[in-house]
Amino acid sequence: MAQPFVKWAGGKAKLAPRLAAMAPRFVRYHEPFLGGGAVFFAFEERGLVRRAFLSDTNTLLIDAFRAIRDAVEEVIAALAPLAAAFERATPEERRALYYAVREHRPASETAAAAWLIFLNRTCYNGLFRVNARGRFNVPYGRYVRPRILDEERLRECSRALRVAELAAEDFEEACERAQPGDLVYLDPPYHPLSETSRFTNYTRDGFGPAEQARLAACFERLTARGVAAALSNSAHPSILRLYGGKGYDIVTVPMPRAINSKGNGRTPIPELLVTNFGRLEVVEALRLQEAAAAGAATPRNSRNTGL
Repeated sequence: MAQPFVKWAGGKAKLAPRLAAMAPRFVRYHEPFLGGGAVFFAFEERGLVRRAFLSDTNTLLIDAFRAIRDAVEEVIAALAPLAAAFERATPEERRALYYAVREHRPASETAAAAWLIFLNRTCYNGLFRVNARGRFNVPYGRYVRPRILDEERLRECSRALRVAELAAEDFEEACERAQPGDLVYLDPPYHPLSETSRFTNYTRDGFGPAEQARLAACFERLTARGVAAALSNSAHPSILRLYGGKGYDIVTVPMPRAINSKGNGRTPIPELLVTNFGRLEVVEALRLQEAAAAGAATPRNSRNTGL
């Protein structure tokens, strides 16, 4: 199966099978906070996705997804010399190579995809973080044997992405595209549980309390339109206040902490999974969609059957 080609803080590879098992039948799949795309890849591998709209405000990331979808062999060709140079370098040379690549600005979309994958695979903890100028600024990670070039994984991702349209856009714009009978999965930058766990700079604009409130309002608009939606976030009281008491199903899911400076600090933490599958507007929209699909699948009887 296709698996994410980049590491991503808060990636949902562990949650994806659970989401796939509980998701209702849907027409189109939408993921406005794409990140590594673990949920999309899991849904696609199970044959649940016929058409998808994948988006993120991170233009570098979306460009990389697009390059892998449309020109995966060119991405592999651009990444191969970087991987080979890293493999044969000394530890000191690897560090120098990393910072030289980080400062480089690729001239093409395929070269930029290779650039992103190389940095993601060799930087500290596989983080993606940018500064106020939108420049990637994660330090070197000092991995002993990072898997930089995985040709088969990239080709599998390219195959899976053939059903997807990709856009760099705000989540509200992406959600406006969703129609009754569709499914939207929302995995925003989490509200931090503490000041030391703060990490929202996937893009230079960040994602603070105002954005969390805007997202909760968007989730309610999706529900009112009959769009099935699921959302992950931290189990913080402020997030519970945004989604509690509105007829949503809210469960706590222990998820592994993949980003921590100390290995023994990577213990599971509680996260919230919010779904609107039981809200009346969504139930009715899904029922109507099922009825329409059943009607389209049943051929009309001919008037002149000869029987």
